[in-house]
Amino acid sequence: MPADAPALVAIERRSFADPWSEGSFRESLRASWSFGLVAQGADGIIGYLIAREAAGTGEILNLAVDPPYRRHGIARALLDAGLTALRRRHVQEVYLEVRVSNEPAQALYRAARFLPVGRRRSYYRNPVEDALVLRLAVDQPENATGRVNMLD
Repeated sequence: MPADAPALVAIERRSFADPWSEGSFRESLRASWSFGLVAQGADGIIGYLIAREAAGTGEILNLAVDPPYRRHGIARALLDAGLTALRRRHVQEVYLEVRVSNEPAQALYRAARFLPVGRRRSYYRNPVEDALVLRLAVDQPENATGRVNMLD
């Protein structure tokens, strides 16, 4: 999936004021401790999730959907698929950071049962803004290896 980095960077730049570089995507996608998922549309990749796992803890590093494809459940499908993948890796908890001003993302994470556990002052650079730290306690349901439909 490192070959997908240019498409991910293009979405990233349309989505965030302080985007990841292509090198950051390639590094994350090559690492054994991380994985990426993509949502594919008729025109190619329309969204992605990058996550990692270490010692029973998962972290959602990056999640974005190309602006024209938002509000169609793609982010939720990616998040659900990412959480399923982390369950398969036997994580007990998942963390992420989100801008305090990013209400749509916060609503997505609340709907997935993430709860606020902290705040990182001036975490984001462009513009400078605090991050909320969210945590999800992961159950290990019997069907955690079930099929996930990304785009219904």
